[in-house]
Amino acid sequence: MDSTAATVTDNPDKRRFELTADGRLAGFAEYRLDADTITFIHTEVDQAFSGRGLGSVLARGALDDARRRGLRVVAECPFIRGWIAKHPDYSDLVSGSAPEPAAGSADSADPDPASGR
Repeated sequence: MDSTAATVTDNPDKRRFELTADGRLAGFAEYRLDADTITFIHTEVDQAFSGRGLGSVLARGALDDARRRGLRVVAECPFIRGWIAKHPDYSDLVSGSAPEPAAGSADSADPDPASGR
């Protein structure tokens, strides 16, 4: 199966976007919806479907829907946050969108308060 046979649909009753592939639920991206903001909190793709690029299909489908609906995005989910970082054409959706510092830069370090830095 290739990723073109996969579909992403919003399931508002479960507060998640669902990815269907091969006629089965292959993954989902859970969210909270508040007025004009969607907060992605968790994304999961079944391991039986791993390695097929379906996580990207799910992220793109969910974010395209957010754009279509005029929603701002908060990416609490590390997968969605990382996907947006790799696809800057989606960064305009991010609420308070300032580019994240590159890994390894001084700004990307999160000082440990216990270390006294």
